[in-house]
Amino acid sequence: MRKRGVIGAEVEIRVPFFDVDSINVVWHGHYVKYLELARCELLDALGYSYDAMRASGYAWPVIDLHLRYAQPAQFGQRLRVRAELVEWEHRLKINYLILDAESGRRLTRAASEQVAVCIQTREMQLTSPAELRDAVRRQLESMDAPA
Repeated sequence: MRKRGVIGAEVEIRVPFFDVDSINVVWHGHYVKYLELARCELLDALGYSYDAMRASGYAWPVIDLHLRYAQPAQFGQRLRVRAELVEWEHRLKINYLILDAESGRRLTRAASEQVAVCIQTREMQLTSPAELRDAVRRQLESMDAPA
């Protein structure tokens, strides 16, 4: 069973014509772009966007990426792409689901891992910077706060 994330965000997209092949099926490489859209939404929700990462002195390259294709997405199809934060103490691990927006049927499952790299020294960090850990803590606390 896949580990559920503690914080999630999602985006909805409609598959554009330029993402499909001659039989109107999304070319496999474009799914990574869809994951990135959801990841950006998640990072924005955390208050630790790519701009904030850079401002804090860290780059976060993707070091691992896995995709499992169950059903193809097609031209014009509405997709819901969900990103869930799974790990953040030593790396940034995010699980994804790409679903058909109308039926909820799973099309693709994926996971990515990123590590912090100091921009100045280009050294990989063995733990995530305080800025990320603090952003996650704040978000978790706000979720626990009574409405």
